[in-house]
Formats: sequence, structure tokens, C-alpha cells
Amino acid sequence: MKPAPFVYHDPRTVAEACDLLATRENARVLAGGQSLMPMMNFRYAMPDHLIDLNRVDELAYLRCEGEVLRVGAMTRQRDLEFSPEVGKRCPVLREALSHVGHRQTRNRGTLGGSLCHLDPSAELVNVAALLGGTLHVVSKGGARDIPFAEFAVAYMTTSLQPDELLAGATLPLPARGRGHAFAEFARRHGDFAIVACSALIGLDRDGRIADAAVALSGLGHAPVRPASIERALRGEKPGAAAFKAAAAEAGGFDAVADAYVTAAYRRHLARVLVYRALEQASMRALEAGNG
Repeated sequence: MKPAPFVYHDPRTVAEACDLLATRENARVLAGGQSLMPMMNFRYAMPDHLIDLNRVDELAYLRCEGEVLRVGAMTRQRDLEFSPEVGKRCPVLREALSHVGHRQTRNRGTLGGSLCHLDPSAELVNVAALLGGTLHVVSKGGARDIPFAEFAVAYMTTSLQPDELLAGATLPLPARGRGHAFAEFARRHGDFAIVACSALIGLDRDGRIADAAVALSGLGHAPVRPASIERALRGEKPGAAAFKAAAAEAGGFDAVADAYVTAAYRRHLARVLVYRALEQASMRALEAGNG
């Protein structure tokens, strides 16, 4: 199929893009197009106006500033994947990106496009939840910040207003010495995950878990940060007993069923992937401490 008729717009500045969003009914923003264009071809999405951001250069930036990573909405996934600073300061992001589609997908796909598409199993959405990022939104009426935890309101539905545009994100960088891991299960490489889990673990001088962060995606309409698991891990020795307990709790979370898998199967994957992610993150934390 081909897309329904639409009017194409090619702004060069954020102000021009915001003006178009404010004055055009039923407008959609085009970033990398890796999700939107197939949806338009199948007529799942039928905008009357398509606003292409690919020539808005001010939306493409990537900077490590102190303890945060600042990323423009139009920054290509491939640039994130091969950034030396990202690889050094936020390796969990690089690891997650290796699961995003294929090389051609990442060449075109953007951070902002992935976050706004908000597929519940998308890898970048998972890592944004893990890191607890802040999203920067602009419109003709001004700017505002949205904590990522408040960004998703329903299945593939964000809290952006129709006239608002995602300009960028600020992602807190993991503290040095933290072990990281990203694990997912997909039907084939390049597909969205059925379930994915990312983890960060920091150890104290006695080798116990000082802090832990876990993000699970694929169970519902948005990733979850299970605070109960994170609290229970603190003070524990990293090992099978602690990780089995965390995995068992993850296996009890609510999950959705669809045409491909049952809710029970998603809960099973949650158990397995939480254990694997925590095990790998703790091993890397130990290696960092011994290094």
C-alpha cells in the first residue's frame, strides 16, 4: 500500500517547525522515518501534514557534560552507538543500541523518533527508563521538561500535546565503576524485543550491592522500574540467591498477551532476563572494582 495524501513541510529551524505544528491540523513529525513511514504506507497513520525535521540542524547534538549526557532528538542512533564518550561513560546505552534493528535502521533512526514512537519494547525507551532521563519539549508557546517516568500515558501514546515537539533529552550518566547489562529476547535479531531488561549495579568496599537499577520492558505499555527489586538487592551479596529472589518477583508482575505470546510467557521471560542482566552487571562491577 501507499500512504494517504498529505502535504509535506521542510522546516529549517525549531521555531519554524513549532509554528507548523501550531497552525496545521492533523500534523505528524518525521524524524528517521523507520517506524512512521511503514505505518503511513499501511495507513495505520494518516496525517494531513508531514513535518520533516531532517534539516533542523539544531536538534542534532551529542554532549557529555559533567555527569549527564545531552542528546538532541534528531541525533542518529548510529552516532550514539559509535560515540567514544557514550561507550566510555554509558556503555549500557551502546549495548542496547546493538539490538536496535539493523545497521541501516540505526543509520536513519533517531533518539527522538524512538522515544516518541514509544513502542513498549523499544531498546532506547528501556534505557531512558533505566537512567531516569528528562525530556525537553518545545512549542510555539514555550518550553517544558518532562521526567521520562511521566512521558508514557498509554500504549504508544506520549504526554506530548499536539503542538509540542521533542527537542532533546538529558540522561544521567551511571556512576563510574557501575556494572551494566542489557538482555532481551526477540523472535529474530532486529525485531522489537518480546521482553527486555537492563540493569546497573554498584558495589561497596565489602563487595555487597550498594545500589541497583533495573528496567523491564515488554510487559505492559511502558517500561517499569521495579523499586521493590532495587531495594531488596541493596546490601546483598551479588550471587544466585539474591538474583533468584529478584527474578522470582519479576515473574509475578502483570503482563499483557498478544497474537504472538501469552502473558505467562512474558512473565517467564522477565524471570530469566532479570537474572541474566543482574548476573552480568554484577560481574562487570566486580571487574571494574578489581581493575
